[in-house]
Amino acid sequence: MPLSPEQGREDLLSITFGTGSRQASETVDIEIRVIPRARHNRIDGERAGRLVVRTTAAPVDDRANEAVCDLVAAHYGVSRRRVTIVAGHRSRDKTLRIDPG
Repeated sequence: MPLSPEQGREDLLSITFGTGSRQASETVDIEIRVIPRARHNRIDGERAGRLVVRTTAAPVDDRANEAVCDLVAAHYGVSRRRVTIVAGHRSRDKTLRIDPG
């Protein structure tokens, strides 16, 4: 189930912890746009329907992918192992899956 950037942290947390109308066991897919080699690690709003994630890591040896997963996990308050890349491993446009466990 795709989660748009404007739905925000509260909706993800309600999905994750089962306080919303959706089941806690449901996974959430988030479409992102990665900006590698940025000045700062941060989530920077939305562009063209995708969450913009800036990372200082270079796109070499999966460093940027790992940094993006770490940043998204911290932003949404879930464990790092709950965030995986399901599409776009070698692209700036990616789909991440958050598994609430």
